[in-house]
Amino acid sequence: MRVTALLLSLVYVTNAFSPTPLSVKLSNVNPTRQVQSSSNTPLYASSPAPLSSPSPNFLKKVVKSTLSLTLASTLLPGASIAAAAKAAEPVKLHIGQKIAGKISGATGFPDKVVLAIISALPIVELRGAIPVGLWMDMPLTTVFPLAVAGNMLPIIPLMFLLKSEAVQKLFKPLLDRAESKAGSIINAPQDKQWAALAAFVGIPLPGTGAWTGALAAFVLGMPLASSLSAIFAGVLSAGAIMSALTLSGKKGGLAAIGALLAYAASQMIGGEKKQDFLEAKPYWDQSTVPVNTYKNKAPFTGKVVSTKRIVGPKATGETCHIIIDHQNKMPYWEGQSYGVIPPGENPKKPGKPNAVRLYSIASSRYGDDMTGNTASLCVRRATYWCPELKADDPAKKGICSNFLCDTTPGDEIAMTGPSGKVMLMPEEDPKTDLIMVATGTGIAPYRGFIRRLFNEKTPAAEAYSGEAWLFLGVANSDALLYDDEWQEAKANPTPSGGTLRLDYALSREMENKKGGKMYIQDKVEEYADEVFNKLDGGAHIYFCGLKGMMPGIQDMLKGVCEGKGIDYDEWLGGLKKNKQWHVEVY
Repeated sequence: MRVTALLLSLVYVTNAFSPTPLSVKLSNVNPTRQVQSSSNTPLYASSPAPLSSPSPNFLKKVVKSTLSLTLASTLLPGASIAAAAKAAEPVKLHIGQKIAGKISGATGFPDKVVLAIISALPIVELRGAIPVGLWMDMPLTTVFPLAVAGNMLPIIPLMFLLKSEAVQKLFKPLLDRAESKAGSIINAPQDKQWAALAAFVGIPLPGTGAWTGALAAFVLGMPLASSLSAIFAGVLSAGAIMSALTLSGKKGGLAAIGALLAYAASQMIGGEKKQDFLEAKPYWDQSTVPVNTYKNKAPFTGKVVSTKRIVGPKATGETCHIIIDHQNKMPYWEGQSYGVIPPGENPKKPGKPNAVRLYSIASSRYGDDMTGNTASLCVRRATYWCPELKADDPAKKGICSNFLCDTTPGDEIAMTGPSGKVMLMPEEDPKTDLIMVATGTGIAPYRGFIRRLFNEKTPAAEAYSGEAWLFLGVANSDALLYDDEWQEAKANPTPSGGTLRLDYALSREMENKKGGKMYIQDKVEEYADEVFNKLDGGAHIYFCGLKGMMPGIQDMLKGVCEGKGIDYDEWLGGLKKNKQWHVEVY
């Protein structure tokens, strides 16, 4: 009974969305026609749970299955509106009909145009337009594509307009509301957000829909193409449900929802796949690591998928997460770097292009979208404060970092690499502990490590049973990078018991044991005995960030060695000989 009640609740929609007994008085509508009603009780429920990431052909399958389901719904018992018509009774008009009547009366537009306009309106959308179109005596083959097109029409310009700060301020209440409504999308892992967004838009519940889905996708910083395809898939699904519900009452709606949920489960929940298509054989073999696939004289042209600021308003500077499409033509491994050639002429060598700048890759080899087609960079905008001007001096700003942080989707980037092997993970022994020390954007390679071990279904993740220990040093809490991802990984050990440990050094918010500012070397020193014991047991230690971090780190380690009666140079030489010491600074 509980299951039946739950399914029945899915087909009820609140106020504007619930089909009710109607007496319609539009131009082409039979005034005596009524449709079997459902409950008027509003349904207030949480958003659908996030589903797994779709397969590459998922959208095509959704389109086919949804259209098939919609056409099939016309054959269900009770599909004929005329056959189900009852004597007219004075009843309250549906909100969609009210709007249709006002638009038609005020403009004299044909019913098809009125239907498209209704579909484009927020709140009403396709779910309110399909019943109106069918009650106008239009065939489903006309209503369905018109409603879908009308619903999608404002979404594309909306997502472009949201890039404007002025529009963001104007839409702030709506953006806040979308964020609160779209919990299933926001809380979904990044690789599952496409499916969560499609489900959020696709099941017609209060507060969902294409408009809210578009606002939620913007809040999340989802790539434009991914957002639009997910919203389109959701609109098709919502159209199928509303068509079946309108034509066949509760039974038709239940059939539509049941079929769609079963299909989604088979394609997404049951179809969750391992990330193993970019693995070496065996997966830990580093003999095939790609190096310098593209060089300075013949760089690869990547395209920006998205650029998103990832620090708070009180952070010291701006840091951006940039996703770049490399079409699987620049494969890389975790710990490697890409070169970026910014456009323009080299100011030090007139007539020649700008020099290459290296950036550690901040994603696993599968990319943030798990397709193997993208890579991510974590870039801090480099600026120079001029004490005389009392402002940033644009002549001394970082050419490449500002270029990257200013990119927008579709912008082209000249890229070289991948390069480097010094920061690769030792995966042959899955019990190996990893100690990762970073300042600022030096976090980039470790994001690739942690996603590979804790967020993806890779062979490395299944086997890993060691401890990955991350030390991150930044100025304050607003400058923390990817904290939500670290917390999720920390809470989810690997199948073999591998864990993530996390320690922050916030120089402007914490004090070291001497009462001074807490820098990264101070935080590592707090655990010196444990760090040394792990290194003695074969752990690997990594350092990445500004080169200015290393003198403090080395002085601290040297002091610890002296306290333990260890020869520092000999100790360090042993770590390097055993390939346990990894440094990449800039």
